[in-house]
Amino acid sequence: REKGQLARGIMADGFSILFVAVTALAYASGSQRPPHIVVILADDLGWNDVSFHGSDQIPTPNIDALAYNGIILNNHYTPALCTPSRSALMTGKHPIHIGMQHNVILEAEPWGLPLKEKTMPEHLRSAGYSTHAIGKWHLGFFRQEYTPLFRGFDSHFGYYQGFHDYYNHTVKATFDPYDGYDMRRNLDVDWSAVGKYSTDLFTNEAVRIIKEHQTSRPLFLYLAHLAPHTGNERDPFQAPDEEIAKFPHIQDPERRVYAAMVSKLDQSVGEVVTALRTRGMLDNSIIVFMADNGAPTFGIHSNRGSNYPLRGIKITPWEGANRCVAAVWSPHFKNNQRVSNQLMYMTDWLPTFYSAAGLNLEDLGDIDGVDMWSALVNNEESRRNEIIYNIDYVKNVYYAALRHGDWKYMIGTVYDGFADQWYGESGRLEKEVRYEPREVLRSKAGIAFSGFITKQQIKDKIASKKKENLTEKSQISAKLKWKLLREDRILALRREAVIDCGARNKTTKCDLLNGLPCLFNIKEDPCETDNLADKNPEILKDLEKIVARYHQTVVPPNNRPAEPEADPALWNGVWSPWHDTIDILIDDDRMFTNIMGIVVILLCAIAFLILVIKVSTISVPSFPINTVNVISIFKTGDEDYIKKDTSEK
Repeated sequence: REKGQLARGIMADGFSILFVAVTALAYASGSQRPPHIVVILADDLGWNDVSFHGSDQIPTPNIDALAYNGIILNNHYTPALCTPSRSALMTGKHPIHIGMQHNVILEAEPWGLPLKEKTMPEHLRSAGYSTHAIGKWHLGFFRQEYTPLFRGFDSHFGYYQGFHDYYNHTVKATFDPYDGYDMRRNLDVDWSAVGKYSTDLFTNEAVRIIKEHQTSRPLFLYLAHLAPHTGNERDPFQAPDEEIAKFPHIQDPERRVYAAMVSKLDQSVGEVVTALRTRGMLDNSIIVFMADNGAPTFGIHSNRGSNYPLRGIKITPWEGANRCVAAVWSPHFKNNQRVSNQLMYMTDWLPTFYSAAGLNLEDLGDIDGVDMWSALVNNEESRRNEIIYNIDYVKNVYYAALRHGDWKYMIGTVYDGFADQWYGESGRLEKEVRYEPREVLRSKAGIAFSGFITKQQIKDKIASKKKENLTEKSQISAKLKWKLLREDRILALRREAVIDCGARNKTTKCDLLNGLPCLFNIKEDPCETDNLADKNPEILKDLEKIVARYHQTVVPPNNRPAEPEADPALWNGVWSPWHDTIDILIDDDRMFTNIMGIVVILLCAIAFLILVIKVSTISVPSFPINTVNVISIFKTGDEDYIKKDTSEK
């Protein structure tokens, strides 16, 4: 298997070198080079836990700087859980179409993203990209061929599981007694990481890769942070003391540490943007910051995140689980510094990146993602009009949710409706803190974008001077694309990005436990307060038909039960691809059984041959000589001889 992977890697590198050589000629002729692509994925980040969505409680100046200088994606949707969300991102396919829709891959479960699915890094690497993964994987590791280096990444520094301890990097299984270490550099266990904070480790690795990257080749960097997911249940909330000390205004101690975890995540964004600016890579980059799903305000692995004012939490079919934080920046956008309500789904990033790189979308095959590049660049209407949240059975209870246009259809819920209400802190009107736009401009990301934009303004001014004999004032205003972010613009964008649900006193209740569907106008009622099913029976019927069509395409879940053989105690205390060793043992056992079978058959054959040979060499028994003579006489019929012989006796 490793030889096969090596061969594929060599072939991929060969194609990559050929691609770079060929496209270099295109670059020389003036064609746009494929952009560097950086995806920063936050884990379990709540809608309300970035300050550009209106909360004053947790300042996120670097994330805000990226969002305000780029496009705030206020209608960006993801699956409701980690594994389904990442599978959608990596394949461009909806989880229901690849068997990844049901819950997550638990620590000791032997399954993963199907090997037949070609991933985003595989597509991009075959097109000449250098591909690097940092942080969380959570798409399977029970066999090595499911891990990042075998799924298209040139390197991986991080962990295979869904979470780990921020400092000692161990993972205690959620429902099993298994406990072990989980941090690797490529295929090797990295013990040097012990005692170092995960967010810092992943940030430093991202900066190192950017600094060492050969910029003539396009870069795909996938930075999948642990933050702000909790660690193990024995010590779930972890952040440096100096970071926690910044949030004395937060009364709840768990939320206070969560704020520190988010703050470290924010600093990471600043470091990455600064590194790109230092290397001159911002000139041709796409930077995406987004959450994989909503926050789990309570329940298993609760991090006290807030999806306010949206309804529901992680794992549910409500907006709080699926409508998630997202922003994108690129110098190629014609209209930056805006809030977008263009409908977009996690599967759309693969074709969008592919289109941005000038590649042939037909190479991606039959996927669910929609190319949004032109819509983002030119601020056009979204090419997506529909999202299937999920179709699944949880504890034998069917649920499904669909958004079509402005309308959302829901039937059934999860875990007896335990999280079907509104949760989380608003973070508004904090007495001890207030939002400071100046901190956004002074953040590392804010400074990097300011420096980049200023450089572009100067380039445009010089170009305009050469092109026309303009006055100084005309030269300054000639190019309106590059505009420095200002405090008043920050406040205006923030107001536009805030979701306001208004009063909830005039609503029609939605009770999904009674088996009846609910219908919401998400554009007018993003907080899902007013069930309009009874008032719009025709719309309800139309959406039910669409859900029924999706139901016909559902692939059964790939989930498999946990195996005790995964216990790290059996593998030197490390979470490891246990099936690789088991497969070898099984193969050896089968080989031994086959050999023993062959040996038994050979022994039986030899014994049979010996018996046959013995039988064939015995023509008559051993008789006395006289008896032989008698026999001979009978054969010859010589009666005289018989008489003679008898008289002699």
